[in-house]
Amino acid sequence: MQKNLPQKLDTREPTTNQLIGTSGSAHYVAVSSVLSSATTSIIVDESDYATNDNIMMWCRRLSLPLKRVVAGRYYFSSLGSDPICELASSTLRYGPSSTSEVGHDLAYMNAKRILLFVDPYIASLDPFDTVVSSIEQHAPDGHVLDIYDEIRVEPNNDSFKHAIKFMAEKTNNHGSYDVIIALGGGSTIDTAKAANLYTCYPPEDFYDYVNPPLGKGLPVPGPITPLIAIPTTSGTGSETTGVAIFDDVPTKSKTGIAHRRLKPTLGVVDPDNMKSMPSSVAKYSGIDVLCHALESYTAIPYTARPSGRPDSPILRPAYQGSNPISDIWSLHALRECSQYLPRIVSDPAGDVEARAKMCLAASTAGMGFGNAGVHLCHGMSYAVASQVKKFWVDGYPKMLNTDEENDHGLVPHGLSVVINAPSVFRFTGNLDKSDPLQQYASDRHVECATILANARLQRRGNTGQEILSQRAMKDRPGDSLANELLELMHELDIPIGIRSLGYGEADVEELAKGTLPQHRVTKLSPRQPVDLEELTNLFKDALDM
Repeated sequence: MQKNLPQKLDTREPTTNQLIGTSGSAHYVAVSSVLSSATTSIIVDESDYATNDNIMMWCRRLSLPLKRVVAGRYYFSSLGSDPICELASSTLRYGPSSTSEVGHDLAYMNAKRILLFVDPYIASLDPFDTVVSSIEQHAPDGHVLDIYDEIRVEPNNDSFKHAIKFMAEKTNNHGSYDVIIALGGGSTIDTAKAANLYTCYPPEDFYDYVNPPLGKGLPVPGPITPLIAIPTTSGTGSETTGVAIFDDVPTKSKTGIAHRRLKPTLGVVDPDNMKSMPSSVAKYSGIDVLCHALESYTAIPYTARPSGRPDSPILRPAYQGSNPISDIWSLHALRECSQYLPRIVSDPAGDVEARAKMCLAASTAGMGFGNAGVHLCHGMSYAVASQVKKFWVDGYPKMLNTDEENDHGLVPHGLSVVINAPSVFRFTGNLDKSDPLQQYASDRHVECATILANARLQRRGNTGQEILSQRAMKDRPGDSLANELLELMHELDIPIGIRSLGYGEADVEELAKGTLPQHRVTKLSPRQPVDLEELTNLFKDALDM
């Protein structure tokens, strides 16, 4: 039996708008980027885009910064691969003081029963006052505002259940809410998503909606209560995604719930809300943005996704693999992060431009990875964060988590992701030449390394240093990207190697076992297989860099 692997139909350099092949209902069409001289091909469904002119119009509307992939082409096998990708995202409102408009949204929605989830730290700051004031001024007469502020930093199954119980009891006693507002970082927004889902459609078991293999991964049965997400960190991009992540205490792993219906109805991205971010929060939430961009852009192409084309579009996974739509947002976020992340870490309150750029980059990265997915950096991070013993980062107050689990420490999500990233990219960027995705992986890792290197030289004032040539980078593309990432980590004073978090050789096997359940993301690695042996070696490499 033939394996479901991508097939390259033509290795010749196509001319602009030249039809280079067909298979089934999809066309392989080469199109010239509006913003780049590179010639690229994308796969589009024949029913939606019947002519090359329509494809060019589509590309111009999106201003696609297309680059070469897989010898200049996205491609697929006719033996079950998925020729179709799609973008699902929340409506975004962006700009300073945009938070003050939320009351108008409630008036437009005629929302009288309102539930506000808020980070307890944020509840003492200006963004909270702005939201409450806007609600009081503009929400319909007779409205009721309930507030839930027992958010756990890095939520777990118990904190999710606590929030679900609160919302369910309020709903049972007083009626359903008309709208939910989440004000805070990813922990707050994800908690609101979970409480919303489980209150609207209570399952028989908590794990029914949880991603396999820990849970059943049941689809969300129908629409849920409208959610307005107002982020106060430049990091998770949760205001654009249908994902809610939590620590699963019984299995010492991290998992989540993923479905398009979980996406917020509206994401309000207000740079003013990030003024109060401590430098350490800006650092680790921002580095998470960078990793979202890197992982989604280097993920397995959607046309090579092992699950293939679903029987119905509603069954197409939220994490589809890299695709020409997500690439737009991922590359935008990568370029913005590489330039503005060091600046916002240096002065979160005072550098207005950096704040504005980074909070939008978080959302665009969310639009990228929310549809393409992430892979091993995030997959490995969940075990690192959930199994940590005593490590704690300055700037993350212990009072935010009041339960006994403060005893085992806290690794901020962004740190748990990036600390594995050099090891991961050495693995995913250096494929055997016989691998069908070798050229794809090489090109994408080199492109990301080049963006980071150019930004590094620009920050340092072009002091006579030179980046490696494209040819030199292509000799070891994974190492090139890993080395550039290490340069940035040193510049930002980010711990290097998981040994700095308290892990040692004796912990590697448990970390690998804790990562195995993350099939939803590990299968998106461009290099396969990723089993216990590979994960063990990756964690060994991640001990020291």
